[in-house]
Amino acid sequence: MTQSDSQPDNSAANSSLVLLTGATGYIGSRLLPLLEQRELQLRCLARKPDQLRDKVAESTQVVKGDVLDRPSLDAALAGVKTAYYLVHLMTSSARFEQQDREAAGNFGAAARQAGVQRIIYLGGLGEDCDPKLSAHLRSRHEVGKILRDSGVETVEFRASVVIGNGSLSFDLIRSLTNRLPVMICPRWLATPTQPIAVKDVLAYLLAARDLPPGESRVFEIGSSDVVTYGQLIQEYARQNGLRRWLISVPVLTPYLSSLWLGLVTPASAEVGRHLIEGLRNPTIVRDKKALDVFSIRPVGIREAIKQALDEAQPAEVEE
Repeated sequence: MTQSDSQPDNSAANSSLVLLTGATGYIGSRLLPLLEQRELQLRCLARKPDQLRDKVAESTQVVKGDVLDRPSLDAALAGVKTAYYLVHLMTSSARFEQQDREAAGNFGAAARQAGVQRIIYLGGLGEDCDPKLSAHLRSRHEVGKILRDSGVETVEFRASVVIGNGSLSFDLIRSLTNRLPVMICPRWLATPTQPIAVKDVLAYLLAARDLPPGESRVFEIGSSDVVTYGQLIQEYARQNGLRRWLISVPVLTPYLSSLWLGLVTPASAEVGRHLIEGLRNPTIVRDKKALDVFSIRPVGIREAIKQALDEAQPAEVEE
């Protein structure tokens, strides 16, 4: 039985108290057990604590709160030293940019008031100066800036496609490749990207907690491989022994692509549209200081896809 969400342990003596938001999401749910293995006290923020309580260790606190409800964050952040901000509202509302902005503002203000020493945030790659940067990536960057502007030291990681079983990007690759022997492909399949294995993302998030105190920092992270989304599809097909043909056309717009994806993947057309709009922007690592600061050396795409397939259940494919 986990600690009650109504009476969090706010002992000032507990200098290792960590708050995890987004614990039911893809990255957060994987980070949760890794944090529980460390010598720290963990607290999770949840809008619906009952849905999370059975998934955490006995020692982990589950506190009710909502990033869109500023007063609800005070109890959750009380006594916290490090807070992981893994919230993204793209899947919950067509107004995700406005809600992401409001949520980050609420969280940053509450964290500063509570005396939080560090916020660790996972965002997305992409050039800030790109006038055609997608709404999805623009919102990711804006959230990082809002957190930094709160006055709380913020460590922001920017990543491209995350390769791992269960990630939305990998599920799109798997669904398309498994179901369509011949694909009519939009131009975004030729956009350069620098994917990263989910295990490497988690390693960075864990290592960020142990950084010495300093100013807010932004780290761009990715594998050593710069590829296209089409090459990811071909590598997935190769490792599964599939023969797939990609036929490029210039007229399939991102909106039409998302509707097409909605027919052949489990993702909704709305979420697919935002993802595809992001894929039209190059997402590659231009600042390599993460390799100087951290000892982590991300695996290449071949190994990343192999790890994802090793973890996945056998999927039905069409030869």
